[in-house]
Amino acid sequence: MNWTIVQRILGLLLMVFSLTMLPPILFSLYYDDHSWLPFVEGFGLTLVAGFICWLPVRRSGRDLRLRDGFLVVAAFWTVLGTFGAAPLFFADGLSLSFTDAVFESMSGLTTTGATVLTGLDDLPVSILYYRQQLQWLGGMGIIVLAVAVLPMLGVGGMQLYRAETPGPVKDTKLTPRITETAKALWYVYLAFTITCMLAYRVAGMGWFDALCHAFSTVAIGGFSTHDLSIGHFNSAYIDLVAVFFMFVAGINFSLHFFAWRYVSVKHYFQDPEFRAYSFVLITVSALVVVILYSHRGFVDPGQTFINGLFQAVSIATTTGFTTENFSIWPAALPVLLIFASFIGGSAGSTAGGIKVIRFLLVYKQGVREIVRLVHPSAEIPVKLGNKAVPYRVVDAVWGFFSVYMITFGIMLLAMMSTGLDQVTAFSAVAATLNNLGPGLGDVSSGFMSISDTAKWISVAGMLLGRLEIFTLLVLITPTFWRT
Repeated sequence: MNWTIVQRILGLLLMVFSLTMLPPILFSLYYDDHSWLPFVEGFGLTLVAGFICWLPVRRSGRDLRLRDGFLVVAAFWTVLGTFGAAPLFFADGLSLSFTDAVFESMSGLTTTGATVLTGLDDLPVSILYYRQQLQWLGGMGIIVLAVAVLPMLGVGGMQLYRAETPGPVKDTKLTPRITETAKALWYVYLAFTITCMLAYRVAGMGWFDALCHAFSTVAIGGFSTHDLSIGHFNSAYIDLVAVFFMFVAGINFSLHFFAWRYVSVKHYFQDPEFRAYSFVLITVSALVVVILYSHRGFVDPGQTFINGLFQAVSIATTTGFTTENFSIWPAALPVLLIFASFIGGSAGSTAGGIKVIRFLLVYKQGVREIVRLVHPSAEIPVKLGNKAVPYRVVDAVWGFFSVYMITFGIMLLAMMSTGLDQVTAFSAVAATLNNLGPGLGDVSSGFMSISDTAKWISVAGMLLGRLEIFTLLVLITPTFWRT
């Protein structure tokens, strides 16, 4: 393990991250909300900590290996969440404990969207902006941004990219150079953010709300500047804008990149994961709308349709925006939506969950095993489109699926041991491990009422979900630490 290079990178990244605490200061000064001091303190603390970490090893020139990349990613997200909590902890108006500040910061950076804050409508503008900015940075991954920056500082980034990028196949690059790949992803990400902001503004939001909600929509985060979330605006046009961009953000961003480069959309429909993703969202949305109609009748059919569509897309893509309290919806709808969040969005998107591609491969392998019962000697490959999937990838998907379920079970028992009932514990683990946000039971309106122990379990779940479990679990295996 190259400890010096890991320390150097961590110090550099912390210093870069400290700069993200400067924009809220400008918002505070512009809106005169008198809340700029916590961000100055947070900026100074993070910058000094990064400098102290970097200074002793600034001349280290060793190459970054894959194992070093895993350690940097895991350490940085943990440290990032802690230092990102500094302005929230220092803010007198919030009066957050250290646990609550870290929870809120980690929820933002991992794009989970769970919160311990109330009274959002009355909070300072700078605090509201900072929460949304955390989600935007975490959406595509601050590490991917660092991949584009680190080569200029003399540090290669391929190992970081492989450790950070979600999905079963991590070696696919959009461009020959990894730095250009990272830049391409961020160009697409930025373009969607600007487009989403303008669409929200045209639909009726003010400029500030449009910017903040564009951040959390494209990041599939779910934070809002209002307690009622998107429901605060009571606008069908805003709801439909959110539905469109939540759907788009849940698609593999490499498909968006190819659409931009080749000015074509046909590759979307040729992609098996996109077709499966669209099928899941259409099916879940149809079920939700039909069940709502069966219980509510046709008194206001248009609003019922939009509410059902919005909530289905929001929860299934793990965004977590709400227009209604879906936890009190009739029949099995709340549980159906929570189950949909386990599938999540596409690999290579900003969504959480297990990812559509993994569920698709598990389904196809299940079908293959059924056919093998009839034809035991047949060689039946698992295919995506016209290409056979390597057995190594199929095995990796099954391994991930198994570990995901085991991790969920352990966290569920841990949550229940803190005194939470079964519904609350189940939905709290699903909301954090799937990076969803809203839950059922006692966490339907936020996580402020659960114990500190349960909040730390939730923080661990957010990190495990954001880094897709293996990136963290690999650090506790003896094999990883063997020289």
